[in-house]
Amino acid sequence: MTGGYPLLVADLIGVAVFAASGASAGVAKRLDLFGVAFVGFAAALGGGILRDLVIGAPPPLAFADWRYAVTAVVASIAAFWLHPALHRVRRTVLVLDAAGLGLFTVTGTLKALEAGVPPVGACLVGMLTAIGGGVTRDLLTREIPVVLQKDIYAVVALGGAVLVTVLHGLGQTGVIPFATAAVVMTAVRLIALYRRWSAPVAVP
Repeated sequence: MTGGYPLLVADLIGVAVFAASGASAGVAKRLDLFGVAFVGFAAALGGGILRDLVIGAPPPLAFADWRYAVTAVVASIAAFWLHPALHRVRRTVLVLDAAGLGLFTVTGTLKALEAGVPPVGACLVGMLTAIGGGVTRDLLTREIPVVLQKDIYAVVALGGAVLVTVLHGLGQTGVIPFATAAVVMTAVRLIALYRRWSAPVAVP
């Protein structure tokens, strides 16, 4: 990924937020400290690992750059000990989670495009990067993945990946266009939460 130090910091913030989300799910399932840390690690970095394996970029960034793994584990352990306080800042966590969704979609899509993946495939890789960790978290805690049930989450990621791909194809490769795309995805996700939008569900 490109973008220098600011993007790295933002990326690590996203990792920490997703790790806390995964760790909270582990706490709710009464897992021990190792189990909570493992679920947090998988939630934070599962999407990125899947992305790097799909595009053939070994070793995955989660293992190549120690800062990612350390951030995920530290955030998970913090969530284990501080989980009662997380309920009081739930809205803040949701906002950060939405921002992480936008950021990971952008970075995942761009990395796929830079690796030579065709546009349609890059969009799918970008979406998987954003939702892969959440799906892994839910499977590890024996839940049906939230993204497959009701939340407008994967749809936001896929739409954002399409936007990033179009911008890239038009030659808009600066920080501002892609930052704008991440902001748009974050806003749509938050509006969907506020308005309680959901995808259609089949009537039995």
